[in-house]
Amino acid sequence: MATVSAPVQLATRSGIELQIRPATDFDELQLIRFFKQVSEDDRRFRFLEAADHLGHAQVEPLVHVDHLRSESFLAFETGEGKLVATGQLVCDEKFETAEVAVSVRADFRGKGVGWAMLEKLADEAHRRGVRRVISIEDRANTAAIALEQECGFVAEPLALDPALVMLTKSFEQPA
Repeated sequence: MATVSAPVQLATRSGIELQIRPATDFDELQLIRFFKQVSEDDRRFRFLEAADHLGHAQVEPLVHVDHLRSESFLAFETGEGKLVATGQLVCDEKFETAEVAVSVRADFRGKGVGWAMLEKLADEAHRRGVRRVISIEDRANTAAIALEQECGFVAEPLALDPALVMLTKSFEQPA
């Protein structure tokens, strides 16, 4: 098992200061409360299922990670210490591909928080030697698709499910 990385400070494009740190087992209840402040559509898009309330089963994979192949980051607004976003990175066994997922509190959407989290996840994947990062999105999640494309992801249809699209960002490998 890898060690947990130290918190980092990031600023969003709109100037919001974030402290981002890995999630721990002690964050489960905080994450359950956080997802009550995420819009209904965003919860559905994040978990690809409708849910009025998330519980242990949905949140457990966000707090029980190995800190090597999988990592879950929490972003806190520095001023008031509010949990405003969460992002997860899951690498395949060979560290060739990693899947990312981001959720942002409804009242912090459109303020650059999702962009900052997506960049943090992509940078972390690249630091771990991953060759490409993917995100699976519901086609109706146009805001997330547009954001990911702004961050350099390329969209392609997902043959197994026409309601979904896969967005991919590839990294240049050293010669």
